[in-house]
Amino acid sequence: MQISFRFRIVPFIVSVVLVATGVSLAQWQTRRADEKQAIENMRQTRQSAPVLMLEQVPAEMAEIEFRRVQLYGQFISGWPIYLDNRPYKGQAGFYLAMPFKMAAGGQHVLVMRGWIPRDVADRTRLPPIVTPAGDVVIEGVVRNGIGQVMQLGKPDALRPGAIVQNLQLEELAKASGLSMAPLVVEQTDATIRMDDQLVRDWPLPSSGIDKHRGYAFQWYGLALMACVFFVVTGFRRGRT
Repeated sequence: MQISFRFRIVPFIVSVVLVATGVSLAQWQTRRADEKQAIENMRQTRQSAPVLMLEQVPAEMAEIEFRRVQLYGQFISGWPIYLDNRPYKGQAGFYLAMPFKMAAGGQHVLVMRGWIPRDVADRTRLPPIVTPAGDVVIEGVVRNGIGQVMQLGKPDALRPGAIVQNLQLEELAKASGLSMAPLVVEQTDATIRMDDQLVRDWPLPSSGIDKHRGYAFQWYGLALMACVFFVVTGFRRGRT
């Protein structure tokens, strides 16, 4: 029995679309993985550097992102902000954010103090938080912003003790009247020497590298399967 290949326009168009889609999405996932790998490389390099005593915010923020820093000053305890929808190990909770006034220069830095669990019965019931009075030294890692989550509904006006889903430094500066530096510090130390019950296990900005590479492999596989499908169905239909 002679076997021949019959070109069919509809399967060809479908295969071209699937191949183009698969390759495009695979390349996008690969780029995302490469971007996160570059972030992880930079993070590891900068966090291996000595701790920087941050007294003034440099003009180029990019130079100190992911650096370990120390801040000397005091918390503005009257302006706690609770960031909602921040789960930790499957448990619902908040990130506690609080302005910190640096002793040198008087500029304020937003410090992410840590994670606290949410009351499952009453979302608005918040546990008491220990905040030290007076000047303290804290240590943390510099970030250029706060991770955003999907905004559900219209946010309320920002006020002390507000529970919000997202927070912008400009919004906080306007509402509080504080001069906010364009950076965020994720607190990592326990130099306050108080049991404040806050969890300081921050998610890595580079997490998901393997997931992106796995998705890229799957999309390339789809493109390959589309090619195989077109060839196989063409030969099968071309039998005489």
